[in-house]
Amino acid sequence: MVIQLNPEPEEQEEQVLADFPDDEELVITRVERLKKSNYRYLIHFGAYSMTVHEDIMIKYRMITGSTFVKADLEDIVAADERQRAYVEGLRYLERKPRTTQEMARRLREKEIGETVISEVLLRLQSERLLDDPLYARQWAEQRMTYQRKGKMWIRQELREKGIDPSLIAETLEEITPEQELESALQTGRKKWNLLRGDAADKRRKTGAYLMRRGFSGEQVRRVLGILREEEDSGPDEEEMYFPD
Repeated sequence: MVIQLNPEPEEQEEQVLADFPDDEELVITRVERLKKSNYRYLIHFGAYSMTVHEDIMIKYRMITGSTFVKADLEDIVAADERQRAYVEGLRYLERKPRTTQEMARRLREKEIGETVISEVLLRLQSERLLDDPLYARQWAEQRMTYQRKGKMWIRQELREKGIDPSLIAETLEEITPEQELESALQTGRKKWNLLRGDAADKRRKTGAYLMRRGFSGEQVRRVLGILREEEDSGPDEEEMYFPD
């Protein structure tokens, strides 16, 4: 099997400018906005043409009558690739936060070169638009508090999202045993109360349910002990008050 890597900027420059002459000045004869591609323009140099993002066009003053040589255009193609990747990254962040690995995977799917991906990841990180430590903390809190998932479940999810193992460990250490117990107890109590049957059957089914949600064996045993005590200490039928 042949693995084909995404082309690097130099290769992309060669592909875009393959037909451009090396030894003559190139004058822009027309600038045309592409209808089906927001913020991209088709730049004509007589018989030759290339597309660039609007920001790059403005930055390099690519207007009718401006003159360039091929070396200039190679720099522009590289800058345009970086801008394209950055815009793609911003678009990917519109709906929800992403991890660094998720962003890198997305940019590779868009056939962006590895060098450019590295540059864009650094830019997004410097702008705090990519923040794996913050992402991990918020994800763990949301899963523990609202989804009622245990540490093992959260650890596996963060691994799948490409969070560094040391960062995962640090994040999970911030969750106290008491917090996890409370989450497991609320989840277990709800499951226990929905079940019918004897205590042994309820214990077995509730324990399996909590384990599937990523709670540790120790936490599950503690929860089952509390639930059994709650049921045993419930009011006897004779002690219950029935109004006249």
